[in-house]
Amino acid sequence: MKYLLLKMEAFINEKVFQDNISASYQRSLVGAIKKIYELVNNQTIALNYLYPKRKSTQLPTFFSQDEVRRILNATENLKHKAILTTIYSCGLRLSELINLKLTDVKSDCDLLLIQQSKGGKDRLVALPDKLLILLREYYIEYKPNVFLFEGTNDKQYSERSVQLVLKKSMKKANITTKGSVHTLRHSYATHLIKSGIDIRVVQELLGHSDIRTTMIYTHITDVNKKSTPSPLDFL
Repeated sequence: MKYLLLKMEAFINEKVFQDNISASYQRSLVGAIKKIYELVNNQTIALNYLYPKRKSTQLPTFFSQDEVRRILNATENLKHKAILTTIYSCGLRLSELINLKLTDVKSDCDLLLIQQSKGGKDRLVALPDKLLILLREYYIEYKPNVFLFEGTNDKQYSERSVQLVLKKSMKKANITTKGSVHTLRHSYATHLIKSGIDIRVVQELLGHSDIRTTMIYTHITDVNKKSTPSPLDFL
């Protein structure tokens, strides 16, 4: 048993220090090893000490406002433009976007209802006039039946299709910043805080249960850092 533990420890250490895996990947590996051992040998194994004690300090990637503008302008297909614009202007997760139904668009009160999002919570976000105009134009042309954005046979639009839409638009707009559809959500939060919107309001709009999750965006937009002088200025 001791030899087996040492081999497992060496394997995890190699992944951490040589392959530079993330803390979440390390946690998944240890959990998988524990589970497989329990299933094969019908007994538990003490590997909790191999779970990561590292705290990730990586800041979320975001697009600048100019980059978002270029991405949307480069998206010529009406449905694709409506999809990307909805994600950015409402700060949606990809899963939230594809689960939107026509009845979730509350155009009479300029609100969008996101149902059963992460954590099983519902929330409301503002529906901007520009987005509402675009969605009306999209609806007239595509006439979706149940879901706001549908693929073939009236099924939900797939997550992979949305990712490919963004990738194509980024390439056409010559965007070199690395990013995914979730980067649009990061951009939404970043641009709101940068414009002076209260952090608690942004927390509600994003559907975060813990304010600390939202606070990560203040590291990006902290204007005090820009105004703090360098010691070089005093020489």
